Amino acid sequence: MTLPKNFVFSDPHSPTPNPAEESDDARVAFWEKQAARLDWAEPWHTAHRFERPRIVGTDDDGLPEFSVPEIAWFDGGKLNAAYNCVDRHVEAGRGQHVALYFEGEPGDREVYTYARLKDEVSRAANALLSLGVGKGDRVVIYLPVIPETVIITLACARIGAVHSLVFGGFSAEALRFRVEDTGAKVLVTTDGQNRRGHVVPVKQNADDACAGENSIEHVVVVRRTSRPGRKTPAGVPLSPSDKGFRSKDEQAVPWTPGRDVWWHDLLEASSTVHEPEFFDAETPLFIIYTSGTTGRPKGLVHTTGGYLTQTAYTHALLFDLLPETLDEQGEVRPDELSAENGMSKVDSTVHWCTADLAWVTAHTYEIYGPLLNGVSEVIYEGTPNTPHFGRHFEIIERYGVTNYYTAPTLIRSLMGAFPNGLPASYNLASVRLLGSVGESINPEAWRWLRDNVGNGEVPFVDTWWQSETGSTVCSPRPHDPQFAPAGTFPDHAPHTRTKPGCATRAVPGVSTRVVDENGDDVPASTQGFIVVDGIGPSMARTVWGNPQRYLDSYWKHYGERGWFLAGDGAKVDEEGDTYILGRIDDVINISGHRLSTIEIESALVTHPTVIEAGVCPVEDELTGHAAIAFVTITDPENLDETGLRDALRAHVAREIGPIAKPKDVVVVRDIPKTRSGKITRRLLGELYQGRDLGDRSSLQNEEALDHIADVLTRRRAV
Repeated sequence: MTLPKNFVFSDPHSPTPNPAEESDDARVAFWEKQAARLDWAEPWHTAHRFERPRIVGTDDDGLPEFSVPEIAWFDGGKLNAAYNCVDRHVEAGRGQHVALYFEGEPGDREVYTYARLKDEVSRAANALLSLGVGKGDRVVIYLPVIPETVIITLACARIGAVHSLVFGGFSAEALRFRVEDTGAKVLVTTDGQNRRGHVVPVKQNADDACAGENSIEHVVVVRRTSRPGRKTPAGVPLSPSDKGFRSKDEQAVPWTPGRDVWWHDLLEASSTVHEPEFFDAETPLFIIYTSGTTGRPKGLVHTTGGYLTQTAYTHALLFDLLPETLDEQGEVRPDELSAENGMSKVDSTVHWCTADLAWVTAHTYEIYGPLLNGVSEVIYEGTPNTPHFGRHFEIIERYGVTNYYTAPTLIRSLMGAFPNGLPASYNLASVRLLGSVGESINPEAWRWLRDNVGNGEVPFVDTWWQSETGSTVCSPRPHDPQFAPAGTFPDHAPHTRTKPGCATRAVPGVSTRVVDENGDDVPASTQGFIVVDGIGPSMARTVWGNPQRYLDSYWKHYGERGWFLAGDGAKVDEEGDTYILGRIDDVINISGHRLSTIEIESALVTHPTVIEAGVCPVEDELTGHAAIAFVTITDPENLDETGLRDALRAHVAREIGPIAKPKDVVVVRDIPKTRSGKITRRLLGELYQGRDLGDRSSLQNEEALDHIADVLTRRRAV
């Protein structure tokens, strides 16, 4: 909870230059330098290729049509992701260094050294190969936060299979879509999951997801909650023909003979020796789904070499693994452009990113980033309040966590649980860096975490990035002058004032700007759209099976400029630092999870009572945003508002998952729409929050707003 005595800070008068802001050549050269962090079997012949959208014609309305952008980094280079995450550390003599500390929600614990992890990944790779999985095949992984999730993910990467992780809380329907859209050959799931002190069976969800038209050949089941079968008195497992070979728990798991296979059975027949194959840098590594305004989730494709390069560097930069150097005045400063790590920092780091492994946050800063850099990390299966809200602090103390990287929603939950601050009984002295991710953090939550977990002293990296960008785009650095103790720098020195909730500036090698609709830079303190005008190598390459949607969603708006439109509003302050202001499209960010309004609407209208639905985001003190559903129904004369609200919330939970449940359901006569038939979700949100609606001229049914206002007024009066 205190800074090390030898901790140094950047010079506020001479911040580290960003190569991406110097020139395009400098940007590319910087990433070539950072690619040396990885072990390559063959070098690349072309560092970077970016074919920007170009006008190829006009549509029926006379508007320009564009080509789909093409992005490539390190063409010709060959490498293996799993080798870079595990093998090379063992070969370097660090096999006994801890890679993973695992803690299950019930309290079970496992420790994996890099040597053990290498053996398990190799064995898992052989197990997948035995099922006929090979390069390019898709494997959907529907698992909780357990070691097998990391191991199977790396095993896919080792053999060139494309992994797609799915949040364990998603419903069978959400899982089915991802199974079918990827054309997955194998689905990996568990018999059950530990959740809030209870065992939740999930194998049936997997079976339901595989009930339609798909390419699934095998469902692999990891034993997590079932008791294992019996062994002989000597500890030898029984043979399949012996009574007791399968426990009653195992026998109770729904099973499809010939398709389903237990993971532990596969492993028994698999060797721990596997020679990795080296793949082209642009080989797809994973598909991750994110919601979009059409309601159909987008499968973003990330490739190997570029993603790993930016992931390794940004993890080292943001979580303080880079070495120090002497500046021109002979002062010790952080070397923020270094392509090497300080090994004493690597050896002493215990990293904890609290995200579920299925989210991009965990892909980058819980699986690949920490393991690429050879640090120790914690993974925890359960919820932060099981069995009590102090669980996270017990984990920090038990494993000596140095980096605590979490979500604003979780921080706000802890604030509510400990309104008077944390008890002195928790020893959090190991913590030397804090971070947040997933949504904009409010200043109160920022201060609470830094004061209570960081003793008001440690750096706080408030990161902004997206599934599309693959890794952090904007964030403070651990050694920024704003985190220096009072008196370190002269009064009124620039960049020394703390800025809670500020993403500050782009990381080296990436550049951003805040612009208006026409692409012109906006003045300071004026809201605009944040765009990435100098991309890094971890940018997603396409939308799986739908490159046109990749263009339309992210690149079309600014056309031939080649700017990536992130979909967030932002502003810059007088020092040029960036504040992220939230979504500008129809995606709701609930507890760091991006959910499409139309996807929720689509679920609602499948209920027999609902005719039409409009869903909007509203601010929520705990989760950042919450979904509010406005619905028209078949029989408004016999309305049981409470019963309908409960029924529709439960329906959405079944269709999508509990995270998507609307906070409130409002029954209305009509849903307001534009003249082109688009639901005006912004106006619904403003109405619900009692704000001024502004311009209503684009509506085809303006009277709907007056009726909704009356309904909300009556509800508030009750």
